[in-house]
Amino acid sequence: MNLGNFSLSLAVKDLEASQAFYEKLGFKVFFGEAANNWLILKNGECTIGLFQGMFEGNIMTFNPGWDSEGKELEQYTDVREIQKALKESGIELLSEADEGTSGPASFMAVDPDGNTILVDQHV
Repeated sequence: MNLGNFSLSLAVKDLEASQAFYEKLGFKVFFGEAANNWLILKNGECTIGLFQGMFEGNIMTFNPGWDSEGKELEQYTDVREIQKALKESGIELLSEADEGTSGPASFMAVDPDGNTILVDQHV
């Protein structure tokens, strides 16, 4: 099972301060809108999202259908296939993608240590 592109989505208190901090670590803005309180930054293959006021806690995010540059892949495992496999393996989900649709969808789970995982397909 291929989960797609990985990024860490950080819930930040001050977007501008966080952006300045991560830029000092070599990250550069890749995508997003500071005016809407979110930015995506990259440093090589590492991707982080900075989100102010959008959610509590940090989230591990996987994007089926995208490569590390946010470009659509020709072949990928659909989010609904991933969801089905995880449910069959006994993993409980916090939210689920509608299995009767195609295209963009997402689901969420929590690992044994309470870390939130978002599988978010945009294609």
